[in-house]
Amino acid sequence: MQNDYDSSVKIERDQAYGRNAFTGYGEGYVEVNRTRYAASLVVSAERLVADWPPRSLEALTAADIEALLAFKPEVVLLGTGATFRFPEPRALAPLARAGVGLESMDTPAACRTYNILLSEGRNVVAALIL
Repeated sequence: MQNDYDSSVKIERDQAYGRNAFTGYGEGYVEVNRTRYAASLVVSAERLVADWPPRSLEALTAADIEALLAFKPEVVLLGTGATFRFPEPRALAPLARAGVGLESMDTPAACRTYNILLSEGRNVVAALIL
């Protein structure tokens, strides 16, 4: 069975010019505005943090999630890697307390969903564990 990480995928950008958007992904990397990243990162329309600390879902802490509140998102997309996995609920508590929506999904789905929400003008943040 083939998964989304078996080969590179290029994403065509529609209405995201001038903003950070995913332009591709593959095994162990994502591309934002045609620049490749191979470590965990956080992406919003105007900001990109290329050194987001968690290197695995097990390493994700409430402090990592709380740092996302500085982006003032209405929704956070948490990319959990090549496959969807459930994050530890205690790590996600800061978003719940702040009333910020969270969707957890595999990283390829998070990239695609982010681009759709971005094109709709939503204040979305993608936090990806690679």
